[in-house]
Amino acid sequence: MYKKEEIEPTLTSSKVAFLSNFPPVECGIATFTQDLISAMNKRFNPKLKSRVIALNDNSSVYNYNKEVIMEINREDIEDFINKAKEINNNDNIKLICIQHEFGIFGGEYGSYLIPFLETIEKPVVIAFHSVLANPDPVRQRIVRFICEKSSAIVVMANKAIDILHNDYGIDRSKIHLVHHGIPTVPFRSNARYKKKLRLENKKVISTFGLLSPGKGVEYMIRALPKLIKKYPDILYLVIGETHPKVRKQKGESYRNSLLEEVEKLGLKNHVKFYASYLSLKEIIKYLLASDIYVCTNLDPNQIVSGTLAYALGCGKAVVSTPVEYAKEVLAEERGMLAKFKDPASFGEAIDKILSNKEFKEKLENNAYNYSRRMIWSMVASKYLEVFNKVVKLREETTEKYPKIKLNHLKKLTDEYGCIQFSRNSIPDKSSGYTLDDNARALIVSVIHDSLFNSEHSSELKKIYLNFLERAQDENGNFKNNHLNENEILNPYSEDAFGRAIWSLGCLIEKEKNEEMINRAIKIIEKAEKGITELNSPRAKAFAIMGLYSYIKRYNNPEKINKLVKLADSLVQIYEISSSKDWKWFEDKLTYSNPSLSEALFLAYEITKNKKYLKIAEESFNFLSNIVFVNGCLHPIGESGWCKRNGERAFFDQQPLDAASMVQTCLEAYKITRNEDYYKKAILAFNWFLGKNHLNQMMYDESTGGCYDGLSKNNVNLNQGAESTIAYLTSRLILEEFKRNNK
Repeated sequence: MYKKEEIEPTLTSSKVAFLSNFPPVECGIATFTQDLISAMNKRFNPKLKSRVIALNDNSSVYNYNKEVIMEINREDIEDFINKAKEINNNDNIKLICIQHEFGIFGGEYGSYLIPFLETIEKPVVIAFHSVLANPDPVRQRIVRFICEKSSAIVVMANKAIDILHNDYGIDRSKIHLVHHGIPTVPFRSNARYKKKLRLENKKVISTFGLLSPGKGVEYMIRALPKLIKKYPDILYLVIGETHPKVRKQKGESYRNSLLEEVEKLGLKNHVKFYASYLSLKEIIKYLLASDIYVCTNLDPNQIVSGTLAYALGCGKAVVSTPVEYAKEVLAEERGMLAKFKDPASFGEAIDKILSNKEFKEKLENNAYNYSRRMIWSMVASKYLEVFNKVVKLREETTEKYPKIKLNHLKKLTDEYGCIQFSRNSIPDKSSGYTLDDNARALIVSVIHDSLFNSEHSSELKKIYLNFLERAQDENGNFKNNHLNENEILNPYSEDAFGRAIWSLGCLIEKEKNEEMINRAIKIIEKAEKGITELNSPRAKAFAIMGLYSYIKRYNNPEKINKLVKLADSLVQIYEISSSKDWKWFEDKLTYSNPSLSEALFLAYEITKNKKYLKIAEESFNFLSNIVFVNGCLHPIGESGWCKRNGERAFFDQQPLDAASMVQTCLEAYKITRNEDYYKKAILAFNWFLGKNHLNQMMYDESTGGCYDGLSKNNVNLNQGAESTIAYLTSRLILEEFKRNNK
């Protein structure tokens, strides 16, 4: 029966119903579906709600949570038909997504699903968790029927597309690759996790998943004696309970055979079994503590493995048998393959990894980088993309954003200031500090404190303001590089000077503490001469932004006069450089391009000089037409920029440019009320959330940091100050905009 909320009409949201096993059922499909709908609801609820139709059997009663709106007895063919009719009569359910595995539906090869599909009138998307090559006629006929009745097909490996097309005759255009989902975890050394699990001084090899004959664990156990001679500190963890169906039929016979193998080989101190159904949190903890993850499965046709996907997502060096899924995801040095039923082959692969630190780190980096497209938030977006091809449910860009976290910014900040770079998510203090980063960080902390009255951001902004005071020399100029190799070689930067003025103006506009306001004013006054001597167009634009904020708080004629001179200078630069086909301030588009247009939008708001507005819109529309391609932001790439009469570079894209686009779009919208600018601001922010050419998240939800760049094929996994602050600035100004425009 439907629950009350499902019967009552809902005008504000539509629903997708997932037909699947669901927890507390203990199986991989159940866990997968729970994680998928959680990710869907996190990103798209309440406009799109994901609910579950759970598969049960005659012998079990489960206490489901509120996501389950209906139950079907997998062993009752009539129940499949009756529930399909109920779904047909529910106007709120717009689409059915079936998580398919042959064994979870009743009948031969799960054939009880067929009458359900014959009866259902709602569009269906089928997600195959198994795709078997060389099918017998019965299996082939059932799969063909399922595909014919489905509007779209989801698979989790490219090989599955080939099999469905070649062995089942399914049109490739109907099949969509969506990776198996994984949780978001930080990319860190395993030392801290070993300590938590009391596994220090051990080389940890792990295998996890439901145990059953065919798992092949015995071959890894047989590889250990030779390895232990070279690595006496090896510990092999076999994690997971026996599969419930196997336990019901054969008890613990397979596990007992493995225990006997361990005893026979004298490995009691080197092999440990954890015979329980672990929570995701526990699984991740053991994976993160591992040095190597081993996939021992013996079925060569295995087309997806959640355990292997999780290991990649934790950045582990992986050794696997050459099942189809492993051959695909471990290619290009993302892991190593060992032969089936060959202990020596396992031993050779593990030895190669343990004996070569650089090779191990390469595998780990490649695995983690590849897996960024597999995190659940990205998988949810890909599912919505497939759903929208069938029936338009909602926009794929989202205005439901991650919770604002200052965790990584706080980690980057010590008593001196904000550290410039990170190695992965670990701050690299040897990289020193820059005025650029600390000025940007001051803006973030000021906006955050104005929105949340936060003790954390209040303390941070004091550190960054102190940094700006120290960075200013007796002549009013600002030294950019501090305690790094450029401190002597290249200590000053006009752009950094402009950003300092911008950040000080932001503080003056939003701060409540008079003492801090007066300190900021004093720094600006000391820098007065430098403002008038700026040559860099971007430095001028940043200074205009700072003066704009100053004027918003104090309508100072002297500051207005300086703003006008800077704006007139940008106009002059534009008029010299621009032409009919090139509406820009320079002969090439480089970094922070939107800021040049934004400065003139702000100058117009202060002065109402329509020339400023005309050039602001003209230049910004020119830029937008270049960087927004096929409904996706493609910031100008650092590897070549975009030159007049030349090709533009798409790579490497920087978070700073996406952030600049978000901010300028919002300012343009506030001034012109042109809805297109607002839509582009949302689209630009979604670049951080995976709406980019790699469909990969740039924001790391586990750390609160942002990856440093987007190349043609990979993400730069370092989370330095510039990228993290760029994300936070974008997120905060969107939050500020939302609050001010309710």
